Formats: sequence, C-alpha cells, structure tokens
Amino acid sequence: MGMNENEQRPQAPAIGADDPDLDPYEIEFLPEFRAGRGPRGPFVNGSGVVIGDHMYESPQSPLSNWTEETDPAVMAGDEWVHPFKDVGFLTSENRDYFERGIPPKGGIFAHPDKDAAYGAAGDGVSGEEP
Repeated sequence: MGMNENEQRPQAPAIGADDPDLDPYEIEFLPEFRAGRGPRGPFVNGSGVVIGDHMYESPQSPLSNWTEETDPAVMAGDEWVHPFKDVGFLTSENRDYFERGIPPKGGIFAHPDKDAAYGAAGDGVSGEEP
C-alpha cells in the first residue's frame, strides 16, 4: 500500500543534528579522539588545495590537472583528508569506533592465508635490494 500525497516519509536524523556547530560531514567524536586531531576549519595543504570546504573541484588539485604522467601518490597522505570533516567518518564502522568506542571487527578485509604486505618493506623478499 503506497503513501498518499498528504503523508510524509519519516526522516532519519541528520548527521550532526544534535550539535548545530557540526559540519554535515562531522561526527560527535569521543573526547579521546578529539585531542590532537588537527584543525577544525578548512586548511590549505602542501599542494595549495583547500581541504575541508567541500569544494572538491579546485584549479590547484591534481584531479583537475590529471595527465598520464600524474603519479597518484601526489594525492596520498593525511594532507588530503580533513581530520574532522571527512565523508568516511559517516560509515557505521567509523561512527561506532569514534562516537561509541566500539573497535572494528578484525579480519573484515584480511586474507588469512595471504600477506598483502609481503616484501613491501624493501626486505629483499620481492627481489628488491634492502
């Protein structure tokens, strides 16, 4: 049975609805996860890109200037992730951990019979010189 035009669908609570100071991508971090996280406001990273303003198209961004020669590593690292305003915080696993202190279940992405990092440390196992 469908809804008639006068009925409203129930709305899920908005992220950050309990605290009007929170950005839509922020969550209510437990105190132990707030200290030392970094800036609350937007910041400019080493590539001149503003992080945390939700303006994902930026003339300075490697994504806006991508070529076959662009090394994807230029967009790796903490300087590309806002410490409070990242969409990844909205996942149920991250909310459980950062808001409720429930650690993630181990082994979700693990390969019990494979070591994905085997030889990655330059230990010579993968044929590299140490």
